[in-house]
Amino acid sequence: MSNSRRDFFKKGLVGAVAFSSLTSCTETAESQKMKGKAKRIVLISLDGICVEGFLQAQTPNLDALLAKGSLSIQTRVVMPSITLPNWTSHLTGSGPEQHGVVDNGWQISKIKLPAIETDSEGYYPSVFKVLKDNLPNVKTAFYYNWAELIYPYNKKYLDEYNYLENDEYVPNYDKAFNFLVEQKENPTLIFLYTVHTDHAGHKFKWMSPEYIRSIEEADVEIGKFIEKIKSEGLYEDTHFMFLSDHGGIEKGHGGVTTHEMIVPWGITGPGIKSGFKMEEPNNTVNTAALLLYLFGVEQPTCWTGEVPFSIFK
Repeated sequence: MSNSRRDFFKKGLVGAVAFSSLTSCTETAESQKMKGKAKRIVLISLDGICVEGFLQAQTPNLDALLAKGSLSIQTRVVMPSITLPNWTSHLTGSGPEQHGVVDNGWQISKIKLPAIETDSEGYYPSVFKVLKDNLPNVKTAFYYNWAELIYPYNKKYLDEYNYLENDEYVPNYDKAFNFLVEQKENPTLIFLYTVHTDHAGHKFKWMSPEYIRSIEEADVEIGKFIEKIKSEGLYEDTHFMFLSDHGGIEKGHGGVTTHEMIVPWGITGPGIKSGFKMEEPNNTVNTAALLLYLFGVEQPTCWTGEVPFSIFK
């Protein structure tokens, strides 16, 4: 593949060592130019993607997308390395210590650890709420196929959400595209998720041929989705993020091995460095902090995420 991630990381990047650890947490003049400039952001979210699987799978569409952006293959997830705490951390800029989602059984009526801050209905402030509170015309959407995933979020801050059963996910890519087109004049944030990759790991083992195939199948649909966005003339001014919540080992996850705790994390779009390999420490809590920064919204004081400023041109 011309845009192979394997070649990308074998060759390294000229000048990457020039960035000190200070770069990742210090706002630069160039990054300041991008603050509040985002028109739309799409979060392409695959559950259970370990770094080894990400690098081994043949994914030409993700390769091409991320080759034009900034990519980390050493992003740490929060503990425990399971689904609901980690996606909640991606979308709330905080860890379980703050948002209180400590396992996959979290429900608003069955709270074990109270969140340090909540809205009037008991939900920790998500990126959707913060955006809605600060950008009156912002549009938000949440597409998913694992029923419990939406539980930590107050749905009143979502303009559209759709759940698919039995690991179906392709119709949600179509819905996400239609939503982008309908809202193209408004700032837009879309969370586009599928769990089938995680389920393949649980059923067949992480790194099994079936698991790798599940990633490759998702890549095909991602490619179709991207091409449709290009056909509408929306690609160049859209930010895309590629996210996962944990890896796996054998047929499970939840522990602290690197196979479970380290995931790929990437972003591409206006103002983002092209072909940039992130070297600084990164964590899933940084996702929402970056989203707010791109939309020009200050993050709540209860959040702990930081913007990785080194990704900006």
